Amino acid sequence: MRKSSRIPNFRNLGIHLRVLLLHLCLLALLTVYDGQSGWNAVLWASDLARIGSQWLPPLLLVMGALTLAYPMISRWPYRQALAALFLLAIGITALLTYGYQSWIAPLSAAQYWQVMLLCVADVLVCLYYLDLLQRAYSPAIAEARLQALQARIRPHFLFNSLNAALSLIRSQPQRAETALEDMAELFRVLMADNRDLVPLSQEIALCQQYLNIEKLRLDERLQCDWQLSEIPPEVMIPPLILQPLLENAVYHGIEPQSQGGVVNIDIKPSGKSLLLRISNPLPPRSDKSGGNKMALKNIRERLRLHYDLEAQLRQYEADQRYIVEIVIPTRPLSEVVHG
Repeated sequence: MRKSSRIPNFRNLGIHLRVLLLHLCLLALLTVYDGQSGWNAVLWASDLARIGSQWLPPLLLVMGALTLAYPMISRWPYRQALAALFLLAIGITALLTYGYQSWIAPLSAAQYWQVMLLCVADVLVCLYYLDLLQRAYSPAIAEARLQALQARIRPHFLFNSLNAALSLIRSQPQRAETALEDMAELFRVLMADNRDLVPLSQEIALCQQYLNIEKLRLDERLQCDWQLSEIPPEVMIPPLILQPLLENAVYHGIEPQSQGGVVNIDIKPSGKSLLLRISNPLPPRSDKSGGNKMALKNIRERLRLHYDLEAQLRQYEADQRYIVEIVIPTRPLSEVVHG
């Protein structure tokens, strides 16, 4: 499930935004040096708007063409794919410049070649920048970071769960055995190589095992309300995305409450994305909030490594409940992972 091509993924929103920003920076530098003495901010902004309006339509057309061509080009050898990207961008720009010269306003030969040279420089700079970005997120580095960022169950959980299971061995041996099996499965997943996406059903089963273990301690104080809509079975998500959020909900929202509470888990399609929402009663104001922020930062970083800007994580308070929402694409990973 990992992306192996070094070609920038032109189907990813993050790549488009980076190219547009880099393009704007290049145009800003171009308008600064206009051969005039002194510098005037108003004239500079006017020149930037004028040149930007001329270059933006060709850039959008080139990026649209690269988006359509990416699935085919990404399967080619790296050098061949780079050459194809370069020729496609230059070819479209040349045709647009020729059309502008023929139907809108004539250009001198010097102006025509100036446009083409600027286009070549623009494409080379963008490809070089995206290649540096790809190297920064090379599989070896990304996989090492993903391994380091995998969620880790708090030490107190192991201690409390073992004590709860031991207390049931004589009175309820079957329940104690089930609890130990759930713990073994949970820690097997934590110690596994969690770099690839996993089926959503696998993550849900893991979360249910975790909640069953916590119910040994909290008993009726912990109630769970699962709302699972019809979800395609092939939906894949990063592993250990839901479990840390549920652990936070139990640790911060249920455990401090003497009367306990309900953890709501809502998973449903949302357009071409998957919405995962977890809510719990608002915890008392305490020092435990720091752990909550660490888990959210951990998950946000892992989502960025998997999906770049295609995934979202937000948290907010409503109706005396703390809510965390995750939105991830349901398209294949090869179409959403950053380049």
